[in-house]
Amino acid sequence: MILINSFLLIGQSNMAGRGLIHEADTIYNDNLYMFRDNTWMLAEEPLHTDKPDLAGIGLGMSFADTLQRKFDKKIGLIPCAFGGTSLAEWKQGELLYTNAVSETIKALESSSLKGILWHQGESDADHLSTAQNYKDRFQTFIASLLVDINQTSIPIIIGELGEFLLKYENCAYSPVINNQLKSLSLDDKYYAFVSAKDLTDNGDRLHFNSKSLREFGIRYANKWMECSQRLGISLE
Repeated sequence: MILINSFLLIGQSNMAGRGLIHEADTIYNDNLYMFRDNTWMLAEEPLHTDKPDLAGIGLGMSFADTLQRKFDKKIGLIPCAFGGTSLAEWKQGELLYTNAVSETIKALESSSLKGILWHQGESDADHLSTAQNYKDRFQTFIASLLVDINQTSIPIIIGELGEFLLKYENCAYSPVINNQLKSLSLDDKYYAFVSAKDLTDNGDRLHFNSKSLREFGIRYANKWMECSQRLGISLE
């Protein structure tokens, strides 16, 4: 039986990946897996199928590849992100939440969950009210998620929203959300905040480009390593 160290990928389009496939070198690694159609298969991009006509390079592959090469362990990704979604659409009882729980529970029949990767907030950055209470709503969401997938004490890696969003008309309050996200990592040892400093968009002022997503994934991996060391968690 393959022992897989799995990671749940959730959030909106920048987690699902909107980088153009031809703008990044393909990652080949036969120790990387993705959970799709109720089984583990070799990972390949695009990992997500939320919007097939838009799906592309994401941060998941470089994250997994970095950990695999560092620890020489089998890494599995559970892709459940969906573009254009607000935090409210991820709360307990909503379709995206229910799907993430279901996929994770099935994946855990043959893997061990080692962390949750989150990138979202663009859809909550259009109003001050949703930006200001983001932290409290996110903590409520994560607390219920961990109960429903029967997990405790695992790293929650959260990514900063891109600086370029300040030029996008519907994301005026992205700095407020970034402050909320960063505060989570300062208040709770299970959270780690990943900087998006100097990462660039693909021209639409909304989505990271392929090169930036490759770098972002590496940064996520480094933060996971810091957090897991702090928590005493190791890959199997």
